[in-house]
Order: sequence, then C-alpha cells, then structure tokens
Amino acid sequence: MRGLILSGGKGTRLRPLTYTNAKQLIPVANKPVLFRVIEAIRDAGITDIGIVIGDTGEQVRSAVIESGLYDALNIQFIEQEAPLGLAHAVKISRDFLGDERFVMFLGDNVIQGGISPLIRDFDNHPEWNCQIVLKAVQDARQYGVAKLAPNGQVEYLVEKPAEPPSNLALVGIYMFDHHIFTAIDNIQPSARGELEITHAIQWLIDNGYVVHSHEHKGWWIDTGKAPDMLEANSHVLDELNHVILGTVDERSQVDSRVTIEEGAQIINSVIRGPAIIGKNTRIVNSYVGPYTSIYHHCTIEDTELERCVVLEHSSIRRIPYRLQDSLIGRHVDMDIADRRPLSNKLTLGDYSKVRLLDLKVIIE
Repeated sequence: MRGLILSGGKGTRLRPLTYTNAKQLIPVANKPVLFRVIEAIRDAGITDIGIVIGDTGEQVRSAVIESGLYDALNIQFIEQEAPLGLAHAVKISRDFLGDERFVMFLGDNVIQGGISPLIRDFDNHPEWNCQIVLKAVQDARQYGVAKLAPNGQVEYLVEKPAEPPSNLALVGIYMFDHHIFTAIDNIQPSARGELEITHAIQWLIDNGYVVHSHEHKGWWIDTGKAPDMLEANSHVLDELNHVILGTVDERSQVDSRVTIEEGAQIINSVIRGPAIIGKNTRIVNSYVGPYTSIYHHCTIEDTELERCVVLEHSSIRRIPYRLQDSLIGRHVDMDIADRRPLSNKLTLGDYSKVRLLDLKVIIE
C-alpha cells in the first residue's frame, strides 16, 4: 500500500497563527501535527508516502526534509495548484499512486491509537474497494456525514448537511483501491467548486462497489481551530512517556508526568503535568500547569501558564496573573508594563509583541 497525506489549505480558522506558517506544522505536544500523521502511516508499515502541498508548500517541504523522516521514507511532494477539493487531490496524485491500494490521511488530523489496525483490515479484505472511518460527534453539520443501513453498510454520504442524517462524521482517514479514480472521473464539482471525496465515495456505493465503514471509538480531533489544537495537545500529553533530559535545579518541583527536553532549564519553578518543555527553553520563577506545551528556545519568567501551547522562540515575562487556554505563536514577545490583577485569554500570531498596560492590550 501507499500513503497520501493532504497538506494544502490555508488554515484560515487558525489565523493569525497561519498567516506565517502552514497549519499542519503547528505542534501538538511539541511535534508538528503533520509529522504525527507521517509517523502513523510509517508505523502501519507503509514507506511510500505522497504529500499534497499547496500555498504553504515550500514551508511543508522544508520542514519534512529537515525532520529526518524524509531520509527514512520514500516521500514525494505533489503540488496542487489550487484548493479544488479532496477528490481533486487524489486525482492529481494518480501518477504517484498508480493502481496500488492506498490510505489517504488529512494532514491536520490527530487520532488516538494510530491506523495500523485499519490498514491490516483493509489489506486482509481485497473485496473492499473503500474503507471510511467514522466517529460519533455532537454536531455533525461541519463534517461529511454517513447514513448507515440497518445491516451496517454505508447507505449514503452527505457533505456538511444543514440537517445531518446521523451523528457519524467522516474522520479524515480513507482507504481506496484504484476504482476511486473512475469515481472521480464521473463526478462534477460541487456548488463550492470542489471535487468532493464524499461524492466520489457515493458514486462507488451507487455503482455497486464495496464501501466498508469503521466506527472509531477513541478520540479524534480535526485541529482546524485554536480550541481544537488545545484539546489535541491535552490528549497527546496524556499519552506521552515522560522523560527528563534537561536540567532541574534543587528549588524546582517537577512531577512524573513532565517531559523536559535536552538543553531546557527549570529554575526555581513548579511544573505540573502532563506537560512538555522544549529544547533549550528556560523556565525561571514560574508555574507551568497541566496540559501545557512549550516549544523550543522559549523563555518563561515570573509567569504562570496552564493549558497553553507556546510556540518556538517566544518570551513571556512578568505576567502577574495566570495565562490559561491560550495558543501563543512563534517569536512572540510578551511582557507587563503595569502590574494589575487582570485575566485575559489570548491567541497571538507569530512575531507579535504585547505589552499589558492598565486595562489595555497594546499589540505592536
């Protein structure tokens, strides 16, 4: 089998973070979401992987090549000239995929437990032409939705319905054989001008091909919005095997559910897990609470954080109240000008400079 990862899209729901970087490169527990997807496919025994890239293609290409994954796998980059739909991404990947069966994985999705069992199931059932992964959700209106027949077979699919026929959303993981290309050739663009993968799968159903469904019982998160990133970060932190590779001084308290990466320094601070502190990050006179990830080369001083994600090369100093449920971008410089007991919830874009003065937030 082969793997196909879709890593295009502009990530508009994650702005301002995605003004300057690809959404798939935002880290969850200090590892970019895209790398987690590549590793999930690799761990399922697949070494030939195509990555569909778009406007942020050069960033994605550089990050993957520099990650070490590129050298260990056969990775090819496939350029999509415009975001014309998931089925269009499959169509332009025909030369890479050939007639082999393949798994398609959206590059901004995080799923519990990996995909190895799914790949084995599909591999062991050559009569299946497609396998879709479903997850029961509270509000299915923002997803592709499946309606199952009483016998469990897929009856039909609908994309982002105003009135969902079920609560079973399509997770961003699909398995196909070569018949999917025939299906794509026989569908038309939707009202939004895209070739929808749900329409292609529906064509397979309508024409007698076998579309099998699997309902995922673990957690699954589409990291398209800031709250979703924080939730995914929390889930992954819960599952890490934590280690301390950096230095912790005798005045600090670090519990057993904390990872301190190489070169990181913890000085006169309290770190309560699950949490991860990145390489060459310095935590001084601070409190870092559960479900916080701080990436590499950051400085946290005289500050309290809890359930936050802080990206690389950021500095947060002298904040007199706890920052919570915040997603803070790269190269952010945050300090206090007047110590007042305030509370703010922030999503800061890369290279922001923030000074908190009286009741005002001044962004430079």
